Amino acid sequence: MGNVNQPAGTVTGNDQLVAEGKAQELTGEAQKTVGDGKAGAKNLADKVTGRS
Repeated sequence: MGNVNQPAGTVTGNDQLVAEGKAQELTGEAQKTVGDGKAGAKNLADKVTGRS
């Protein structure tokens, strides 16, 4: 959604829409980082316990 709001806000001159798009994009990136960390921890735990 953030990738849609930013360009739309830029084209229409709507600074609030641009800001909302950036915020949504950053939220998505943070959620991905947390998910990647959880997956990495699970993979490590699986290797340590021998559960490939």
